[in-house]
Amino acid sequence: MELTSEPVLSLAGIGKRFGAVEALADASLEVYAGEVVAIVGDNGAGKSTLIKVIAGVNPADRGEIFWQGRPVSITRPHDATALGIATVYQDLALCDNIDVVGNLFLGHEMTRAGVLDEIAMERRATELLATLSVKIPSVRVPVAALSGGQRQSVAIARSLLGEPKVVLLDEPTAALGVAQTAQVLDLIERLRDRGLGVVLISHNLADVKAVADRVVVLRLGRNAGDFDMATATQEQIVQAITGASDNAVSRRQARAGRADMATTAGTEAGQ
Repeated sequence: MELTSEPVLSLAGIGKRFGAVEALADASLEVYAGEVVAIVGDNGAGKSTLIKVIAGVNPADRGEIFWQGRPVSITRPHDATALGIATVYQDLALCDNIDVVGNLFLGHEMTRAGVLDEIAMERRATELLATLSVKIPSVRVPVAALSGGQRQSVAIARSLLGEPKVVLLDEPTAALGVAQTAQVLDLIERLRDRGLGVVLISHNLADVKAVADRVVVLRLGRNAGDFDMATATQEQIVQAITGASDNAVSRRQARAGRADMATTAGTEAGQ
């Protein structure tokens, strides 16, 4: 994977507090065009909060956000959308009783002479799904008739209608079967191939290993590691998630300290 010299999206020193709870503390993230960055961590690590900061749902209390090298302010979802950031949340926000075309263009319908242009929307929907290799029975079937993987694909495809540069995916494979998960992971790879920066939140390290180029670990609202998936092991990532590596360092330092004290005591006793 060849990355540009400058990240399309960069966050530094991000802090977010909800009352007495500090959800994020000095968190940072860089996303380049044409790469998949996975954000992993235990429950309460701050993953979803960081996504919502980027999406403008929960603006940061402090810190800096840079878009293509220039500082920007994201205080509402419209700000993120205007920059070129699209978000697909875990609940998908699809209407089961509406067909695929209606869901893709919901709130952004195409009109002609003040009337819905159903033909143009159907053509655009068909072309978009075809470019992403999304296979569904028809763009006119209700979303309720689709599988979980197909629904996720429709939600991701809808996010691309605004021609974004970064796509945020919150647990896109949660509660999906093996075949449906593979379908969504293939779609994520196609997003990367289109030159998009993809931010993936997932608890499934197997899925992360399958599609991610880098893994950013959050722990207790702070960065706990940034790994290149080409060289990192699952053990290293798990240790960063659980804090085991920090504990190991502490134990080594404690042993070294006790050894130094014993050496000093022995030296003093011999004097």
